[in-house]
Amino acid sequence: MFVDSVELTISSGKGGAGAISFWTEKFVVKGGPDGGDGGRGGSVFFKVDNNTDTLSALRGRRVIKAENGRPGEGRKCYGRKGQDTIITVPPGTQVIDMETGEELLDLVTEGEVVKFLEGGKGGLGNMHFKSSSNQRPTYAQPGLPGITKQVRLEMKLIADVGLVGYPNVGKSTLISTLSNARPQVANYEFTTLTPKLGVVHIGDYDSFMMADIPGIIEGASDGRGLGLEFLKHIERTKTLLLMIDAANYREMKYQYETLLVELQRYSETLATRKHAIAITKIDSLSQDEVNELTKTFLSDIGLEANDTLNRYKADSNYISYGFKTDFGVALPQEKPLFVLPISSVAHLNTEALRYALGDFVKNVKEEEKEA
Repeated sequence: MFVDSVELTISSGKGGAGAISFWTEKFVVKGGPDGGDGGRGGSVFFKVDNNTDTLSALRGRRVIKAENGRPGEGRKCYGRKGQDTIITVPPGTQVIDMETGEELLDLVTEGEVVKFLEGGKGGLGNMHFKSSSNQRPTYAQPGLPGITKQVRLEMKLIADVGLVGYPNVGKSTLISTLSNARPQVANYEFTTLTPKLGVVHIGDYDSFMMADIPGIIEGASDGRGLGLEFLKHIERTKTLLLMIDAANYREMKYQYETLLVELQRYSETLATRKHAIAITKIDSLSQDEVNELTKTFLSDIGLEANDTLNRYKADSNYISYGFKTDFGVALPQEKPLFVLPISSVAHLNTEALRYALGDFVKNVKEEEKEA
């Protein structure tokens, strides 16, 4: 089951109480105080594990608590430390304080172990309070309480390219064609109910991660459909591929503008992501119809057609558009980097799209390093 958000009450362990004890032994007349210290309470850690892909292991668990420290004992025996609790989460998990809404942790690095709550300190035994004026102390410290926090864990997928489009636009078919992902594919809307990740290989030593989320419809930012619930999974992506259905009853310009509006309403940051456009399902139309639709679409959004994607062996019989052949990303933010007609089923221009996106992602990463 795909679980990407859970609410938990997390507590560290309480420290053990110090002991009140006196050394009593045959032939020892004045043994004195010998109460040992209590053990420290267990701490709570978060561990990032790449082998975990959802928060389903935490589903149904309302409270997670570390072990309390054991109390001290006589003969200066210290109490045992409480056992630590390690919560394993997938990369991309955020820990949010439910009371304040503050983001406490952002866990993205594989193998990272972060201490979240420190265990309570153990109390001192009465052997520490012996003095010349108080040779028989009958006082020991209680252990300090642990820390309790109510938190919400939210998982946001880590990907390089996020696929955005209407339901049944071909996102799942594309990710299954380009990557090793095998999502459910069917000819009806909302086939994809949960986000999917796929690794797209460009060469033997080069690849990027692609994320497919459920389709966005008009009014998604107001809670309609499934898209809004999962838009958080492409917040971490640096690039977006907006997919426009050439065979849909909605006009292509209308689809494009609606997607931009819903992204803008959801997140100002997400709306500024650099993006490209794939016009899908061109196998259902004739070549002339596809070219005419593409020309009209490019004209409607203020672009001009050219063949700059031919360096990726795109089918030159279909119109494509790009700003630069080297994909330098210093371009008007509101315009797409390229527009490419594709068919995932017929494998038309899918290889061109693979390498174009690979260069796109690489250049965006390099631009961020230089910034």
